[in-house]
Amino acid sequence: MALKIIVLAAGSGRRMKSSKPKVMHEIAGTPMISHVLKAVSLLSSEKALLVYNESQKTMQNFLDEFNVEWVLQKEQLGTGHAVMQTLPFLNDEDIVLITFGDIPLIRSETLKSIVRSGEKDGFCILSVVLDEPQGYGRLVRDSDGFLREIIESSDLRPSSRNLRECNTGIFSLKASYLKKWLPKLSNDNAQGEFYLTDCIAMAVDEGVKIATESIVDVNEVLGVNTRVDLAKVERTYQQRVAADLMESGVTLLDPNRIDVRGRLMCGKDVIIDINNVFIGDVSIDNDAYIGANNVIVNTHIGKNVTIKENCVLDSVQIQSDCKIGPFSRLRPGTKLEKKAVVGNFVEIKESSVGPNSKISHLSYIGDAELGEEVNVGAGTITCNYDGARKHRTVLKDRAFIGSNSELVAPVEVGVNATVGAGSTITKNVNDNELVTTRSKRKLVPDWKRPKKQLGFKQNKKKQ
Repeated sequence: MALKIIVLAAGSGRRMKSSKPKVMHEIAGTPMISHVLKAVSLLSSEKALLVYNESQKTMQNFLDEFNVEWVLQKEQLGTGHAVMQTLPFLNDEDIVLITFGDIPLIRSETLKSIVRSGEKDGFCILSVVLDEPQGYGRLVRDSDGFLREIIESSDLRPSSRNLRECNTGIFSLKASYLKKWLPKLSNDNAQGEFYLTDCIAMAVDEGVKIATESIVDVNEVLGVNTRVDLAKVERTYQQRVAADLMESGVTLLDPNRIDVRGRLMCGKDVIIDINNVFIGDVSIDNDAYIGANNVIVNTHIGKNVTIKENCVLDSVQIQSDCKIGPFSRLRPGTKLEKKAVVGNFVEIKESSVGPNSKISHLSYIGDAELGEEVNVGAGTITCNYDGARKHRTVLKDRAFIGSNSELVAPVEVGVNATVGAGSTITKNVNDNELVTTRSKRKLVPDWKRPKKQLGFKQNKKKQ
């Protein structure tokens, strides 16, 4: 017995009012279909059967990481019709799990449970009890509690409208049942579609027992049909992530104001202030503090590091006890060694900053290598680009760079060397040397600043 998984994703998503396929809209920075495919990938090593439509071919370019068999549904004629397209890929002895590409919060554990029920009973439906069930198909049971039918929302009878047990659309059943029942479906209904749920009546007629499991966490089956739904699911996802972080020992000063768009791994006693966005793979070691309003991308943050407010860190490696910010921008290729300090309005890229070195404010450091205990004054710039090539600047241990200096690469400043404030350095500075390149002061007494000649433009027009 093999498990075949069908993911229905061919819906046009008209209410999204977008040129992008609905299931490609993102939750936590990842297309919602990716969340579903990740969940189902934990159930089976076989290819998931992904049902799509003609306008969604571009999806294939973004889902290469998943083991998927692409199944085209040329016309969108309902869920039953969509599943019909997968019949050539099914064997009679298979167990089939049917789920949807627009319910990104579904957990693999939930899907495993319904698969087990399908294996045991031959047919299982995942249901949900809702206080406001509008828009959902309702489960209708007989006096003994056995499921008799599912009525779609648009076809509800007055007697069924108060029912609160709803169909999630997630089924687990024998492939042989699908092969027998799907060709018998009719589209004689309000929508003119072939409903997969009509298989329920056929099962009842044949005396097939239908098991049901009611989902505990209603959020797992929240579907996305509008931008409002998308925002609701996004925030629900982030609340789930926040709860997991706090459970693991992280302090979030406001769990409602954090966005994790990838994977965030934290050690013990990490404190995260409000409005932080974590993108890609981010790891934070013990006792680190992340201030408010930072964007951190694919970065490792070491033990006892402090990131102050309003910083952007992208692809950075930070060792322990460093202090960064506020208003720092660390670009790809930046490496900070232990106890390095990077202050406000400092930008660094493709550079290593040695232990105990300081770049405290208002500087640009690019393509540079800083040794131990280097001090870079305010307004310092490494001039690393000549218009065609990048060049490196090397500041050796305990070099001191005065404020408002320009280091024209390639250039090297030696151990214990000092560059005086306001200097432009174009040649190497040896160990223990002091260099200054300031212009000689020039004083012009009683100098008259040029003034605009009033009326000049009017006179020119008259002429």
